[in-house]
Amino acid sequence: MSDLEESKGVYERKDDIQIVDVREPYEWEAGHIEEAIHIPLGQLMAGDEKGQLDTGRPVVVVCKTGNRSELAALMLQARGYDAHNLEGGTERWVTAGLPIVAADGSPGRVA
Repeated sequence: MSDLEESKGVYERKDDIQIVDVREPYEWEAGHIEEAIHIPLGQLMAGDEKGQLDTGRPVVVVCKTGNRSELAALMLQARGYDAHNLEGGTERWVTAGLPIVAADGSPGRVA
């Protein structure tokens, strides 16, 4: 497993990578990784990442547990991105003691 598939590795490299959260809007609003870009899975599958992501920088995809993000990472890889799935998703991120924020800026929770 690469450092871009582990929560701590992603956190340490968050300024060098792009984090894409593919969860639904209600999940995003409850709590997300502050640096993440929100592109729900259905929109990403339709190609809505174009213009939002830089093909020259690694992408780490996150969802709640890692299932939806695995599908999204495979789709982005097929489109030429250096894409990785964050194993365990936001659940493992929070378990590792890393921060998430709610849409209003308050401390977030995993929905």
